[in-house]
Amino acid sequence: MTTGIQALTDTQTQALLLKLTVLADDEIILAHRDGEWTGHAPILEEDIALANIAQDELGHAGLYLSLAQTLGGSDPDRVAFWRGPDDYRNTRLVELPKGDWAFTMVRQFLYDTAEALWLEAATRSTYAPLAEIAAKAVREEKFHVQHTALWVERLALGTPESERRTQAALTELWPHAAQLFQPVEGEDELTAAGILPDLNAVHARWTDLITRHLVDKCGLTLPDAPTTQPGRDTHTHHLAPLLEEMQSVARQHPDAEVW
Repeated sequence: MTTGIQALTDTQTQALLLKLTVLADDEIILAHRDGEWTGHAPILEEDIALANIAQDELGHAGLYLSLAQTLGGSDPDRVAFWRGPDDYRNTRLVELPKGDWAFTMVRQFLYDTAEALWLEAATRSTYAPLAEIAAKAVREEKFHVQHTALWVERLALGTPESERRTQAALTELWPHAAQLFQPVEGEDELTAAGILPDLNAVHARWTDLITRHLVDKCGLTLPDAPTTQPGRDTHTHHLAPLLEEMQSVARQHPDAEVW
C-alpha cells in the first residue's frame, strides 16, 4: 500500500483529482435535493433521518474535496460554491427535482447501493489516503442502503397507488442510473494500479443487488436502459437553478470568514 502523494505520477494525480471531483459533485447535489425535504417529509422521524443522510453525503463530499485539496491545492468551499453548471460533473440522476417521496427513496436506493459498493472496494485501494476515507464513509453508506431499501420495499408492496408511484419513479430514474458507472479520463490507469476500484466489477455487483431487491423482492420492473450515455458535462435544465439557490449565500457574501 502506498502512503503519500509522492507515489502517484502526474497523470495519475490529475485523473484522481477528476475522480474526486466527480464523486464530490454527486454527493453535494444529492444532499441538496435531500435537504429540500426538511420540514416536508411524510413523518417527523423521516424528516430527521433524511436530513441526517443529507449531512452524511455532504460529509463524504468533504472527505473527497479535502483529499483533492491535499493533492492539488483546491479550496473545497470554492469548488462547491463558486463553480457553475458547466463545471459541475455530477450525474443527471442526482440533479433531477426531488419529486414525490417514492421518487426520492428510489433514487436514494439506486445511488446508495452504488456508493456503498464502490466505497467497500475502495477500502482496498493501494493509495492509503483514499482507502482511509473510504473506510470512514462506507459504514454510513451501508446504513443508508438499509434505510432506503426498506422504504422502497414498503412503498412497492404497499397500496396500489404507492406501487404505481414507485414503479413510475424507477422508470424515470433508470435511464440515468448507469451514468454512475461512467469512468473518468485516466480511470483505467488508476484501476490497473489498484488505486481505484474496478468500476465494471462494482457495476456488476450493483446490478445483481438491485435486480434481486427491486424485481425479485419488490415485484417492480426494470425498464430498458439506453445503450449510451452523454458525459457528465451534459446536464439537465434543473442543475442551474439548484446551484443558484445552493450558492446564493456564498456569492452574496464572498468575503465572509465565518458562516
